[in-house]
Order: sequence, then structure tokens, then C-alpha cells
Amino acid sequence: MKISMFLQTDFLVAMTVTLACSLMGKALATYPGFSLIGHLVLALLLGMSIQFFKKITTMARGGTGFIANKFLRLGIILLGFKLNLAILLSSGIQSLGFAAVIVTGMLCLTYLVCRLFNVEHTLAMLTACGCSICGAAAVMGVSAPLKAKSNDSVLAVAIVAILGTIFTLIEIGLQPVLGFSDLQFGIMAGLSLHEIAHAVAAGGVAGTVGMDNAIIAKLSRVLLLAPIALFIGFMEYRRNKDSTQEMSIPIPYFMGGFILASAVGSYMNILSVWIQDLVSIAYTLLGMAMAALGMNVNFDVIVQRGAKPFTAAFICSVILLGASCGIVKFLL
Repeated sequence: MKISMFLQTDFLVAMTVTLACSLMGKALATYPGFSLIGHLVLALLLGMSIQFFKKITTMARGGTGFIANKFLRLGIILLGFKLNLAILLSSGIQSLGFAAVIVTGMLCLTYLVCRLFNVEHTLAMLTACGCSICGAAAVMGVSAPLKAKSNDSVLAVAIVAILGTIFTLIEIGLQPVLGFSDLQFGIMAGLSLHEIAHAVAAGGVAGTVGMDNAIIAKLSRVLLLAPIALFIGFMEYRRNKDSTQEMSIPIPYFMGGFILASAVGSYMNILSVWIQDLVSIAYTLLGMAMAALGMNVNFDVIVQRGAKPFTAAFICSVILLGASCGIVKFLL
């Protein structure tokens, strides 16, 4: 990779525009209402809005592909610092077990339901991972081993964002009538909702105890992103190895960086003062990657293909909520 590439006009324009979208999305996410949508999805929407300015989109086209690819990987690596393994292993062992059951079960179910609705393999897998693990970050994390097209990734992110917001509001509305303790409600929110922002918003209704347990349960699901991405890479190799073209196992090596960052952030106290800054940089880079995807998305494809995966994911989100309620009611 040549340094001169970073000085080219198209890359500088892409950097400037995507950074502006990411920072604007981060700022908007601090306001009520927008916080349910979340920083990354807001950055995606802002990137999509840039398409109305054809000149800017054309000027940035040479750099958006690099940002969507490389900045995404770096962002996911740095996001590992948010995952405190020490806390999860000390107070979240039970949540880890629940998360493993929820993620594996819902991943398989959502994929199968999507396929029953005649959703293509790649889009079905992206949607299943987004709904089952951790929303937009999961979609982007498995896009590499799936070799997903940008339109598929954007569509899956949009589906997860819409459903996550809908079910956050549903759970907040159900909180007074479910009869759960604050701890139970927090774990239920963390096990069932799609994005960390959604889990925080819903868990917060049950106070500090609810929010803390929602975060622990949600991060337990996030922890499963790396092994699932590796497994998907292996399965894609098995699925395509009989094709005429030469195949290699699409291992998402950046997931190793994600786990390493988690371990370093959890057990090396010398970095503790930098953790929040590193996580902030991670979200900024991920927001830039999302904006770059938005600048390249094909709106016609999104409209034409969105109904089937959305319907399948909605059905599975209802089942996910029911399963999470059952777990906390009968096992806690």
C-alpha cells in the first residue's frame, strides 16, 4: 500500500465526508429518540444521504471502498477493548451460558426462516448474525468471510436497526406488566435486543441494576462474534470448495485482533486510562465505514429485496423475545 494513495483527492474527499458523517452520527446519538437508532446506523443513513450530492459521491468513490473495508476491520479490532473479559468471567458466567444458547439457537433459526422466505444465502446469514449477536457490528464482522456485497450488508444493517428500535420500544412498554425483577429484566433485554444501544435503553428502565445486567448479557453475546465469524469462514470454504475456482478458507484475521484487544484491555491495567478513548476511536472508524457503505448503496436493490428478509427477521425477533423471557422467568 503506497503512502501516496492517502494524498489522492478521492481518498481525502472520502475521508473528510465519512468522518463528518461519523462524528455527526455520534453527536445525534446523544439526543433522545436518536439514541435508539444508534451512532453506526445514523452514520449509515447520513452516508446514504450524500448520494443526493452526485459530485461529492463521484469524487469520493475511489476512497470509499478502502474505508468501508480497512477502517471496518481496524474499528472492530479496537472495539475489543470494550469487552471486559474479567467482568464477564467474574459476574457474567450465567449470562455467557444463556447467551450461547440464544445466539446459536437464534442464528440457526433465523437463517432457516430466511431461507424459507427464499432469501439468498449471504443475505440470510448476515441477517441472522445481526439479529442473533450484536446488530450492525456483527453484520460487518461476518461480511468478510461471507464475501458479502455492500448492498447485502447495508440491507441487513437496516433490517436489524429497524427491528431493534421496534423491539426496544415494545420491551420498555412491557416492563411494568412482565413482573420481572430489575435483574431479570436487564438480562432479558441484553439477551433479546439487537444493538448495545438498544439493550442500554431498555435495561435503563429497570434502573442501574437493570442497565448493568443488560450490558453484561449483551456483551456476552458480543463475545461470541469472533468464534462464529471463524466458523462461518470455515463453512463458506466447505460450501464452495467444489467450485471450479480456487478457494482458500476466508479467515477473518481481524477477529484475532478483536480477542487480543479484549484480553489486553481486561488484564493490563496500564491501558485502563486509554480504554474509553480507544473505544471512541473504534466507533468513529466503524461509523466512517458505515458512511462509506451508505455512499455506495443501490437504493433500488434495497427496496426490491427488503420485504422478505425483514418479515423473516421480524418473526424470529418475536421468538427471540419469547425465548429470552422464558430463560429469565424459569432459570433465574
